Amino acid sequence: MLWVSNNHMILRRSVVVLVLACAFPGLSALGQPAANTTAPATEATERPAPYDDDLTRLSVILGSVQYLRSLCNTTKEDDWRLGMQQLLDAETKSEPKRRERLTAAFNRGYRSFASVYTDCTSQAIVAEERYRNEGATLATEITARFGN
Repeated sequence: MLWVSNNHMILRRSVVVLVLACAFPGLSALGQPAANTTAPATEATERPAPYDDDLTRLSVILGSVQYLRSLCNTTKEDDWRLGMQQLLDAETKSEPKRRERLTAAFNRGYRSFASVYTDCTSQAIVAEERYRNEGATLATEITARFGN
């Protein structure tokens, strides 16, 4: 199954980039261009991946961390949004409904903290750290389980 093999390779690269971003927030690897992930022309239907629930949770985490980092970090970095864009490009290039679901999850995570925190507080800093750690753990687990 070439499709599954390519998907696993794409997932592995995407998750490794996200793990690095979670472990080293200052790292600019997320700005690198995504690998060529063109799906075979015969794949017209969307197929849910066995790790879609984990990717949805990771998308929520990325949205949450993006908001909290932009709230508490004076340099206004876009690394987490860019990481989400790279994940979308790698995982959902020819699957618009799947892309829509992951984008909605990212936005849900972003809005959930935007509705609670309007200023950077010690609680916001702790929440950002906890979500970043959860994201790193989840990315590592996805890679270990599905990354070939």
